Amino acid sequence: MDAQLKKGVLELCLLQCLSGEPKYGYDVIQTMRGCFPDVTESTFYAILRRLAKEGAADTFQGSESNGPVRKYYRLTDEGRDRLAQMAADWRSLREIMTKLGIQ
Repeated sequence: MDAQLKKGVLELCLLQCLSGEPKYGYDVIQTMRGCFPDVTESTFYAILRRLAKEGAADTFQGSESNGPVRKYYRLTDEGRDRLAQMAADWRSLREIMTKLGIQ
């Protein structure tokens, strides 16, 4: 898959993964790796960091565990708006592709 196309798809998928309950970064990555096995963890974490920097996601430290403190991610209102817009764009693109006979 083209790198630029994949980048946008990965962002949309990460936003969707974060749309429910807050999630531990590693859990998000494991879910995504199941769908995109050829993408490295560092790529996913880079997108998560960018989403947080841009205000689409928020991070916080989870409660203590037996290991290191865990970083959790959750969508902000801006992130929910971004997810809604990207999902609408995806549906429009899918309709165009279907009209052109690309399945």
